[in-house]
Amino acid sequence: MTENRPLKVFLCHSSADKPAVRELYKKLRAEPWIEPWLDEEELFPGMDWNMEIEKAIEATDVILVCLSNNSITKEGYVQREIRIALDYADYKPEGTLFIIPVRLEECTPPKRLSRWQYADYFEGQRERGLQRLLVSLQRRTESLGLNTETLAPSNAPPQSAPSQSPITNQLITNKLTLSNGMEFMHVPAGRFLMGSTEDNKSAFEEEQPQHVVDIPYDYWMARFPVTNKLYNTYVKSKGMKHHDDDWEKKKDHPVVSVQRAVAMEYCQWLNNLFKAELPAGLVLRLPIEAEWEKAARGTNGLEYPWGNSFDENKCNTLEGGRSHSTPVGSYSPQGDSPFGCADMAGNVFELMHSFKKAYPYKINEEHDDENASGARLLRGGSFDSDKRYARCASRSDSSIDLFSYLALFIKSVGFRVVASSPLPK
Repeated sequence: MTENRPLKVFLCHSSADKPAVRELYKKLRAEPWIEPWLDEEELFPGMDWNMEIEKAIEATDVILVCLSNNSITKEGYVQREIRIALDYADYKPEGTLFIIPVRLEECTPPKRLSRWQYADYFEGQRERGLQRLLVSLQRRTESLGLNTETLAPSNAPPQSAPSQSPITNQLITNKLTLSNGMEFMHVPAGRFLMGSTEDNKSAFEEEQPQHVVDIPYDYWMARFPVTNKLYNTYVKSKGMKHHDDDWEKKKDHPVVSVQRAVAMEYCQWLNNLFKAELPAGLVLRLPIEAEWEKAARGTNGLEYPWGNSFDENKCNTLEGGRSHSTPVGSYSPQGDSPFGCADMAGNVFELMHSFKKAYPYKINEEHDDENASGARLLRGGSFDSDKRYARCASRSDSSIDLFSYLALFIKSVGFRVVASSPLPK
């Protein structure tokens, strides 16, 4: 029987880990379908501590055991909440209690937790860690048969309307892989912060104001830009030759110097080839800028895919001094976005379907206008641009459509494919 209630999640932790756990609690509480329990929020003066903890654990659907080197080195691993939770798990039937060890930093979970796969919620990578954790919690919700669609958050910003995705009746997985090896990472429907704030000194004027955009459908963003190897399969099928005579020396590098019209033809070729492998209602095309930006920065407006501080060891930009592209995934997973997409900062600029328009962004103005002329947007920065252009919100102009001949000389512009809903004509 379906229950109309939120998923109950209990967070147990060491007192020394309060700041990180409190942050996680607030993010979970912002999800209308999750009801998290944290001692400092739920225990009040005069309450019997042990009894309330036991009652909360007995009623919960998921226990998140937050771990750090501080907590696991305590003598006997006797943090009270954790001990109660594990003692309770020992006598529960197999599969009736869902425990997820959550590492707050690099550490080895204790033996009593070794049977459960852990999740990572490391500083600097927490947005990605949160998204992966939410996938696990959603699966737990489904396994319990909970109906959470009509729930409203108790203390959170307005949430998105229910997804209008054409694939709502199909199993949503975290990754879609085509038989040619192309990987696509799931980005759920909903709201995210787009653009930059006025006090961001690195921002360009066209990125402002920062605002909330609702993408009302699920989609899958390619994990990597299209490589020379993948692109050569396309040109070979057309009886043509790769435009870069040295492409075989850099098979796994992003293909560059591809005119936008040709990139769109490549997407259509993929659709014809892999139609039977795509979930119903999805097509392969160039991403619109809202799809790209959400996949790059997550929902909370990260400056870079991995966090808010630049790190030259997580991307290929001028700061790294390489002056050439690198194989896709060279900075993965440390440079990955919250949804698991790689190379979304640096390496090569990426062509968008979108024209450059003033903010606030309006997703309903995006159309399948493939024959329209004008400069399209580039996103993500490149090996020959600096960290300012590698920010997730940066919007660069493209003159490729206006001067298509010059595209052959643009050595730092490539493209990425998205599996998403068709754009309206």
